[in-house]
Amino acid sequence: MSGWGDRLQAGGYGLGWRLARTLPEPFAATLFRAGADLAARRAGAGTRQLRANLARVVPQAGPAELDDLVRQSLRSYARYWMEAFRLPTMDHTEIHARVKSAMTGNEYVNAALREGNGVVLALAHSGNWDAAGVWLVGEHGRFTTVAERLRPESLYEKFVAYRESLGFEILPATGGDRNPAVVLAERLRQNGIVCLLADRDLTPAGRPVTFFGHRTRMPAGPAYLAARTGAHLLPAGLWFTDDGWGLRIHPPVKVDGVRGIQAATQTLADILAADIAAHPADWHMLQKLWLDDLPADRRAALAAREAPRGRR
Repeated sequence: MSGWGDRLQAGGYGLGWRLARTLPEPFAATLFRAGADLAARRAGAGTRQLRANLARVVPQAGPAELDDLVRQSLRSYARYWMEAFRLPTMDHTEIHARVKSAMTGNEYVNAALREGNGVVLALAHSGNWDAAGVWLVGEHGRFTTVAERLRPESLYEKFVAYRESLGFEILPATGGDRNPAVVLAERLRQNGIVCLLADRDLTPAGRPVTFFGHRTRMPAGPAYLAARTGAHLLPAGLWFTDDGWGLRIHPPVKVDGVRGIQAATQTLADILAADIAAHPADWHMLQKLWLDDLPADRRAALAAREAPRGRR
């Protein structure tokens, strides 16, 4: 993105932050919902990719049903941003209580922490992970996660400050003083909690998996950290309810050492897929995900990097 584009994007986020915090909630919700409906009608590149992704999640959907699902998903995504902009000024005690009243699986976190090797929570791009993070801080204290370094730097710093205000520890994915994987491993050895998005990694570092019947790549990081530290790997599903947030933490995924990373990543993909299929409108995947959607040269490059791993 150009310098002007960076500044325009940063300005747009800044405007969203100011409007969402200052407007009454019903008015803000109406405004963000109208923006989502406009995006659905315009059918830009992100919306078209969302439609293609959802067509794989719900292959039985006809054109009209898929149109409605895309609109609902964009409304869900708009709700996430509205809530993200408002969260710092909301009552975190109330958010914690509302999530706690409906969530399931906290016993798996408690059991893992009793063992003393930490927890890796693996999430999809679904629901409102920031609201879930507010619950996690209120229930178990500070946790650590990794954030992509956005451009311009001022926008990245704004997002870091926002999430740190919620009680999260944020590590930059790139450009930090230390390798984030090393810091995450340290936190787990201190019996801490690490949260990582786990449903997309179209780089040579990603592990090949089958997801909704098609090939893609997902991060090896969650299973790798569990293998190296003994932490419990817990998949987590997120979605919206009419007046709150759904959260389901699953039983631990077995990671049989470093050699078991591939199998654990596929198991994680299967569990995340089931959660997404149960709440497809709350999965906010507007980027290319499956290998078949990538240009031929990029698919070939990924396949070339994968071949040596398969011969080991």
